[in-house]
Amino acid sequence: MKLYNTLTHKIEEFVPMQQGKVGMYSCGPTVYSHPHIGNFRSFLVADLLKRFFEFKGFQVTHIMNITDVGHLVDDADEGADKLEEAAKKQKKDPMEIAQFYTDSFMQASKLLNIKPANKYPKATEHINEMIEIIKKLIDKGYAYVVDNNVYYNVEKFADYGKLSGNTLEELNAGARIEVNQEKTNPQDFALWKHDPKHLQQWDSPWGKGFPGWHIECSAMSSKYLGAEFDIHTGGEDNIFPHHECEIAQSEAASGKKFVHYWLHTRFLMFDGEKMSKSKGNLYTIQELVEKGFRKNAIRYSLISSHYRQNYNFTFDGLKAAQQAIDKIQQCVLRLEDLRKNAKAGEIRPELKDLSSNCLKDFDESLSDDLNISKALGVCFDFIREANKAENMNSTEAAALLDTINKIDSVLGVLEAGESEVPVNIIELAEKRKAAKLAKDWKTADAMRAQITSLGWTVEDTPGGGYRLKRAGEAG
Repeated sequence: MKLYNTLTHKIEEFVPMQQGKVGMYSCGPTVYSHPHIGNFRSFLVADLLKRFFEFKGFQVTHIMNITDVGHLVDDADEGADKLEEAAKKQKKDPMEIAQFYTDSFMQASKLLNIKPANKYPKATEHINEMIEIIKKLIDKGYAYVVDNNVYYNVEKFADYGKLSGNTLEELNAGARIEVNQEKTNPQDFALWKHDPKHLQQWDSPWGKGFPGWHIECSAMSSKYLGAEFDIHTGGEDNIFPHHECEIAQSEAASGKKFVHYWLHTRFLMFDGEKMSKSKGNLYTIQELVEKGFRKNAIRYSLISSHYRQNYNFTFDGLKAAQQAIDKIQQCVLRLEDLRKNAKAGEIRPELKDLSSNCLKDFDESLSDDLNISKALGVCFDFIREANKAENMNSTEAAALLDTINKIDSVLGVLEAGESEVPVNIIELAEKRKAAKLAKDWKTADAMRAQITSLGWTVEDTPGGGYRLKRAGEAG
């Protein structure tokens, strides 16, 4: 398996620290507003990666943090805390705001069929761990205290900039005129902030205050994955300053290499434009569902392009995603019908090869730096050939279904229940089937008409079975 490592700027073979196991940390949401589709592209790439590791037999320990303090508006050390701003605006307690939007994130994650992380640590519940790391950094000479604030001295860390490619000379040359006079270097970043007006305060050896944004992820990742682990994911906007600072403080504190592989997802565009509140295109998952788009189509759309390419998200793309899922689902319905109603038998060699070659090619595609476009091509080639197969017995149908299920264990687009037939539609179809067996054509026609009125169609299949699909869906 090969992945592009942001740290080395090249595609590398993935070699886990511990055979058969993967330690993975993903930068999660800052819970001050509803997460939008741009946020979820990065979260879904992490989910795709984790699912593929599991497909390949790895045991994955996945940690995703919840940032509920310390993330300032400009992503640096100046300005207001994002969570505090939301609390003041809505006239609520910060923790009330944090819990509300954490719940919103979890609900949207469930809608998108994102497999839960092993743990979702909250920044506010790990203040002690942050303080311990800050103490180490002060003792080792990497950090200094000024008027109850603690700053990391970037000049002490020789490798600062190795992830982003930024040098201190270039950063300082482009620094704003208004430089914080407390800092030894303009690029020094806060580990602990002192602000009597801040709504969230904790005791520390340096007085009351709150943590800087970067120290939070170092503390939580090291607590649950160790000081050195396999993979760290996030959006490309996290590369600098957040991940650069994580590396500096983590490696200075532990003396170990922090992360072996860094994987960053590129930006999401909407209809060719950058996403922003002013443009009104920061859609949430729930808003898209309310517009009539299926949640598994949203998932499919957001994972369907390569993570290292900017992706242009459109409503037409969502409709195409729905049609793509329908093609898979119709094949599944046909195979399920054959599995239930056809006779048992031996699996023909050509169908056995069809399955084994599909899984092999699917594995090889995603092993090539998550080449999702190629993997989806493999999937639809399989669907086309499965649909062409004639006189299939139940054993063959079950084997082909198993192949689709293995593919979907990675894609996750059939597990969200979007294409499941409602119970009332199945009941009507069963009544129609019974009426046909009794040669009660009037009742059978009435059941068909009722099914049609509810937005579904019923097709008879060989052996006395039937197939249900939404009206207008491809066959």
